[in-house]
Amino acid sequence: MDTKEGPAPMKTETVADGLARLYELIDDIEVAMMTTRRRDGSLVSRPMATQRRAPGAHLWFVAEEGSPKLDEIVVDPNINLAYYKDRTREWVSVSGAARVCRDRRQIRELWAPDWKIWFPNEGDERDGGPDDPRIVLIGVEARSAHFLKLEKPAPVVLFERLSAAVRGVRPEPGRVERVGSEALRARSVPPPPINGRDSNPS
Repeated sequence: MDTKEGPAPMKTETVADGLARLYELIDDIEVAMMTTRRRDGSLVSRPMATQRRAPGAHLWFVAEEGSPKLDEIVVDPNINLAYYKDRTREWVSVSGAARVCRDRRQIRELWAPDWKIWFPNEGDERDGGPDDPRIVLIGVEARSAHFLKLEKPAPVVLFERLSAAVRGVRPEPGRVERVGSEALRARSVPPPPINGRDSNPS
């Protein structure tokens, strides 16, 4: 009897694997540029810090009631989130749909003490706490994501980048990967929390 084993089967990447890589990159980049569309059709981007994750949306952000981006999201919920890690040149681009959330229970769940930096105490109910009426949330449901993750140590990438510049060729630090809508919809358990605050609540 021939007992020789054939080649080992290739490992199929699961939805959890792809999402784990996506969130690993996002967790290491605090601020995202959120792009929304104005009423005149023009695009505008603002720095926003990703809050700790909780059920109800893939990504949460905090904003101030009455800020222009809330009206823009109501008119057109399609947004883009761009994350960039300067040290390694890794990036993540997330396309999704945003919604404005004024649910006080959700706000209390996500509230963090450092929000008071952006919502100073005004001497009344506007005290920067979880019941401050100025605080609203933006929940983002990701539809697809593209990201570049390094496959080599940073010093090697730097050397190859310099070498490519000298030779006049394009460097290849890693490969661009994609997580599609089906994979993102399949996420049922929130990943570990991260801390952050809104970089532009106005």
